[in-house]
Amino acid sequence: MSSKLALNLTKYYSINFDLKKRKRDRIKFIIIHYTGMKKEKDAIDRLCDYKSKVSCHYFIKRNGNILNLVPDLYKSWHAGKSYWKKFNSLNKYSIGIELSNPGHEHGYKKFSSKQILSLIKLLKYLTKKYRIKRQNVLGHSDIAPNRKKDPGEKFPWDKLSKKNLCSWHNLDLEKLGKLRNIKVDGNKEIKFLRNLNKIGYSIAKGNKLNLIIAFQRRFRQALVNGKIDFECLEISKNLINTNK
Repeated sequence: MSSKLALNLTKYYSINFDLKKRKRDRIKFIIIHYTGMKKEKDAIDRLCDYKSKVSCHYFIKRNGNILNLVPDLYKSWHAGKSYWKKFNSLNKYSIGIELSNPGHEHGYKKFSSKQILSLIKLLKYLTKKYRIKRQNVLGHSDIAPNRKKDPGEKFPWDKLSKKNLCSWHNLDLEKLGKLRNIKVDGNKEIKFLRNLNKIGYSIAKGNKLNLIIAFQRRFRQALVNGKIDFECLEISKNLINTNK
């Protein structure tokens, strides 16, 4: 991606950001969100309203149009209390992208094909510009599993992974499916949780059930039940190997 013009960006100013500029090498993550509001316009207004104390760098509308609300080198207020590996308060280290979607509270729906196409273009541009590793493209629920569900189990992480834009497993789906709902013993459960920690989830900060659900929303989207089974265990092992 040679220029922002190829992204068809629209400037739409939000005042919700820290005035101190950050260095380019501080940007190590991209965090993907959904808006969780019924109306798209209301979501945009909220992200630009000082009273809300929230914002993001980019907003992708249902029709695929991208709004640039906060310049990349300023810290927007999108991640909140958050943890990943050795990092906390990820606002300091990330770019936040909001996708218009009513979310789990208001009739959660599939993201539009135009949204995902625009997101792929934007991610290609940003990951190249800031040299962001694919395993550092995360969902809000990854870094804040106790509080957040977004972008949720309908978000097409597998599609992004085919463009090398995020982490995903490379396991055979038919073989993997046979491991679903096969219970693990206590030792295997501990192994799974340790794997989550190696992947990046904060075991020390996250509630166990919320961590499992966040992992499933991201990597085992067909069944989000908060229960550890052999399918989840196998995916977690594979992710550690593919992220090396």
